[in-house]
Amino acid sequence: MIFLAFLLLLCYTEYQNTNLVDDLRNTGSGTWTKILYAQKSDIVSMVWKEEKAMLKIIFGEVENAVYHPPTYFDNRYEDEWITEPLTVAMIKEIDRLDVVAPHLIQGPVLGPISTKEISGGVKTLILMAFDESGRIFNASACGDNCAKWIAELGRKKDLTINLHHVMDFSAVPDFEAVIVNTGTAVHSYGEYLEEALKIKER
Repeated sequence: MIFLAFLLLLCYTEYQNTNLVDDLRNTGSGTWTKILYAQKSDIVSMVWKEEKAMLKIIFGEVENAVYHPPTYFDNRYEDEWITEPLTVAMIKEIDRLDVVAPHLIQGPVLGPISTKEISGGVKTLILMAFDESGRIFNASACGDNCAKWIAELGRKKDLTINLHHVMDFSAVPDFEAVIVNTGTAVHSYGEYLEEALKIKER
């Protein structure tokens, strides 16, 4: 902490007319890094760096992306995913069903159903949360009622999704994402919407 304060003081002394800029940079390894730096002319002085999980959105066709995640889920999901607290919460809120066991879901209307009978949106969210294959999933298989969960997952892990429509993230407070098509970081739903509407690919 003392070293950081000293470094900041040096930067302020040397670049008194400099503005501090809070930016997002691609580190080249697929990880987006939040960087605070001081800039004067062509001189950039790094003063602070923090790794930050980020939601990344790709509009349009993506090579090797899973276009229909529910089918992928039915063939690849693991039992332990279903009883995770995150999964239980998503199924409860979106499908209004209760997880009884890895292969048994219970609802007041449908009664007992199998895990493969939950909604395609929840299946896609579970894959985003737990699948470690590195695949990109088509989030347009989700309804907009999944948007808050996608944003929440993007805060906890580096998550890249594919969209074929402009998903409504308006209910997400402090929404942040990187639009991969343009390389632009957005810091609100308004910025996201403005950037998304520029992109022709769907």
